[in-house]
Amino acid sequence: MAPRVIVVGAGLSGLSAAHTIYLAGGNVALLDKNNFMGGNSTKATSGINGALTQTQVEEKIGDSVKQFYEDTLKSAREKARPDLIKVLTYKSAAAVEWLQEVFNLDLTLVSRLGGHSFPRTHRGHDAKFPGMAITYALMQRFEELAEAEPERVQLIKKANVKKINKDGNTVTGVTYLFNNEETTVEGPVILATGGYAADFSETSLLKKWRPDTFDLSTTNGAHATGDGHKMLASIGANEIDMDAVQVHPTGLVDPKDPTAKTKFLAAEALRGEGGLLLNSKGQRFTDELEHRDYVSNKLWEQKAANQWPIRLVLNSKASNVLDFHTRHYSGRGLMKKMTGAELVKDIGCSEAELSKTFKEYNSYADGKEQDPFGKKYYHNGPFDINDTFHVALMEPVLHFTMGGIEINDQAQCLNNQGKPFDGLFVCGELAGGVHGANRLGGSSLLGCVVYGRVAGDSASKYLFQKVLNGSTSVAAQRLGQISLHIDPSQPGKVSVEWSQGAGAGASSGASDSAQSRMEQQSQASAGPVMTKNGDSDDPAKVSKPNALKDFKVPDDEYTLEEVAKHNKKEDLWIAVKGVVMNVTDWVEEHPGGPQALFSHMGKDASEEFEMLHDDEVIPKYAAGIVIGRVKGQEIRLEY
Repeated sequence: MAPRVIVVGAGLSGLSAAHTIYLAGGNVALLDKNNFMGGNSTKATSGINGALTQTQVEEKIGDSVKQFYEDTLKSAREKARPDLIKVLTYKSAAAVEWLQEVFNLDLTLVSRLGGHSFPRTHRGHDAKFPGMAITYALMQRFEELAEAEPERVQLIKKANVKKINKDGNTVTGVTYLFNNEETTVEGPVILATGGYAADFSETSLLKKWRPDTFDLSTTNGAHATGDGHKMLASIGANEIDMDAVQVHPTGLVDPKDPTAKTKFLAAEALRGEGGLLLNSKGQRFTDELEHRDYVSNKLWEQKAANQWPIRLVLNSKASNVLDFHTRHYSGRGLMKKMTGAELVKDIGCSEAELSKTFKEYNSYADGKEQDPFGKKYYHNGPFDINDTFHVALMEPVLHFTMGGIEINDQAQCLNNQGKPFDGLFVCGELAGGVHGANRLGGSSLLGCVVYGRVAGDSASKYLFQKVLNGSTSVAAQRLGQISLHIDPSQPGKVSVEWSQGAGAGASSGASDSAQSRMEQQSQASAGPVMTKNGDSDDPAKVSKPNALKDFKVPDDEYTLEEVAKHNKKEDLWIAVKGVVMNVTDWVEEHPGGPQALFSHMGKDASEEFEMLHDDEVIPKYAAGIVIGRVKGQEIRLEY
């Protein structure tokens, strides 16, 4: 088997690592336990931080890398790791520009989130959440590489890694389950398996380290169960800051299902653009742009004082700036548009009380008086009782885990003696210590890209050094010798052949067997390909995305009234851009989780779909569950 780096976890950090390895000339196998790539990265709503980026320079924003470093250090507080924070901040502009240049992403809008001295959180102009836009671009490109260069790039979804294999202090590969069959693959390993903010299992890391958070709702997908933490701890890796769990202050409460264990996040951008947090008396109680843990604690204080529910209130100016967000949340039934009089009635306070709150806030924003809560930055004022508002109910939710496995600034995984393992690298939310006690908004995507690239570079160097030294531990002995062939008819082309040399021995059969199994398991699809006959438990049956040119919408027509009858979990139709889909058997496979589909049972979800997805995802992944067209509508899919 040709030497490769094994990346476990296909969220933004794993994808960044995998692309870095490929671009450096290495081979890569990307494994994920889900039937879709993207992890929690696709859910990120605010953007990606970067200091001294081209966008900031063009916007004449006077930021500096040093100031970003200082802001992050301050947020990390007593758990700050200056070496890791330096890498995060000093490599931030390069990370943003890598996304723009290599993946052609638009990141030319910039805003200021809580805890930042300058606007430095980047997103694009297209109507999509930045996490989805960024991660999907990397997923799409990886699909293309897996299709075009299967000898160099492999993607295996539903590959549940169960064990990290090592010889002494050297990691030699991983063992994973695929269709209940064990496969062992050898090579340096990058783990990017995410956090544990949805670990409600029997071996829950939340229960172990932060039992006070165990009963909270989470914004994370059900896959965020700390698998990587548990596997690495079992081989002697060092856990760090495991009690550092971020509880985000603004989880959206669904009035129809207020106790739902999974909740959608109200993006920090809502408060960044001037949203106010009001208690049940119509009063402010905090600087809305303080650090996340600080604001969460203020919400708990309000609960203790019997002043819940808490509402996030956007005036019309902020609503217009955040039109995409407000339409998205309203479409899910999580946010309402209302007049000042309706807001007064909704809160249950008097018009005089709410007017007083607004007038005092305007006075602080104008600099006439000092805000008692210490707010410094004001956007999209003034607030006026005669305005229209977008309003949502809020409560704190589990969101991110700063704790994880200790790494150094090369993304090497450290053992419990503080020494790096050979051939083992960690990045993304799994890496502990990068954000300290509290992560700044916009730094989750940044941490994924920066440390994904660092891990990819480090693993590539490790692999190449082993190959050049003629020894990749056990694997190299099996591989034997490298033959270089220079073809005089093709100047500049050098081909590399790996031959089974004298050192191959009897174990080469096992390596060949793993290679052939991986070839059979390999897929070229970032998500589940939804077909009526597909079996998601057998990824081999759903492994290839449909060719766009072959897509044809069936001639059957359904009125929206007919679609509306299929509005139960056990009988669920959705209309999108003129086509009708029966998603009943696929809710568990939906990358955004079942809840995202349940919000739209029996409805036309075109507007919400457009906010998150490119049109091509339907012909590519969901052609088999398109059952017809909406009567009286044009089909509006563009692909």
